[in-house]
Amino acid sequence: MWGMKLTRAGLCARVLSALAGVGLIAAGAIAHKAGTTGYATLSVAGQTVRYAVTLPEEGVLPNASEQDLRNLAAALARHLRLVADGMACVGVPGEVRGSAAGRANIEVVVLYACGAPIGTLKIRDDTSAVLGTDHHTITDILWPGGSKQVVFESEQREAEIAVATAHGVDRPTGTFVSYFGIGVEHILLGFDHVLFIIALILPGGSPWSLAAMVTAFTVAHSITLALSVLGIASLPSQIVEPVIALSIAYVAFENLTMKRALSRRWAVSFLFGLVHGFGFAGALAEVGLPASGLVAALIGFNLGVEAGQLLIVAVLLPILIWLQRFAWERRLAQLSSGAIMAVGLVLLAERALIGNL
Repeated sequence: MWGMKLTRAGLCARVLSALAGVGLIAAGAIAHKAGTTGYATLSVAGQTVRYAVTLPEEGVLPNASEQDLRNLAAALARHLRLVADGMACVGVPGEVRGSAAGRANIEVVVLYACGAPIGTLKIRDDTSAVLGTDHHTITDILWPGGSKQVVFESEQREAEIAVATAHGVDRPTGTFVSYFGIGVEHILLGFDHVLFIIALILPGGSPWSLAAMVTAFTVAHSITLALSVLGIASLPSQIVEPVIALSIAYVAFENLTMKRALSRRWAVSFLFGLVHGFGFAGALAEVGLPASGLVAALIGFNLGVEAGQLLIVAVLLPILIWLQRFAWERRLAQLSSGAIMAVGLVLLAERALIGNL
């Protein structure tokens, strides 16, 4: 299979249309919102989680009785859902305090018990169903060796963190496994990176040229990912995200116009791979990094990205080889590249606009 040389190859129209649909992201910027604001701390320890939130009495539950406070705590426990390694944690309202002289706040503590030491924790905050659609909660998430702040609001209801110790596995191994999974998930769900890889391999080529392109991309993004995570070099997302979109559009444009693009496609792959590495670093920062397992987290995430990338190539290669037997495959390849370029340009316009807001 690998010994066959590809001339041009294409992709199924339904795959491209699905990816294009995902690519049409609504532009918008995060701004201060009206409504009430809560301040919370979510602390992870072993297989337990302590959630403590402070809410303004006015606008949430004025003149609350003891029963009102207990009902509020129970409602918050139902609407803040935690899932540890695929298993739901059980929440039990703990301490509840109403306002007092000189203090116009309500304080609620909910304790969650999970089935085992937590490896990956998913948080779903739907407390706006209780506190109002305009409510948002500024939450500090703390776990051994790491922390992250998330603002839960109408545009963001979920967060996911990787905790270093999982199911009795030693810390470096647990961190590596958790972040490896996050890396695989990020590349498979990161449609912009997927589109870039698809555009790269659409022209086909020999096994050597394909390996050179994938290797160049891997080396490049590994360099910038490490530099960014270690604090040596970084680029703002206002630059990184538009350039990633530009990389998609440019490679697809090459497929349409440059007959000899393959001879230097590895260089293009390397150049844009440097920028994609900064994008991976941004995604890793959103998850949070454990201070005591930084190396294991970095290696695990990077290898997870590579595994996801190789999976994409492994799935697409048989399709590309199969399509070249048809007379219309060259036309389909052109249509596919045109569709990918259009998506890249739309993303470029959106991200450039958002970066200037």
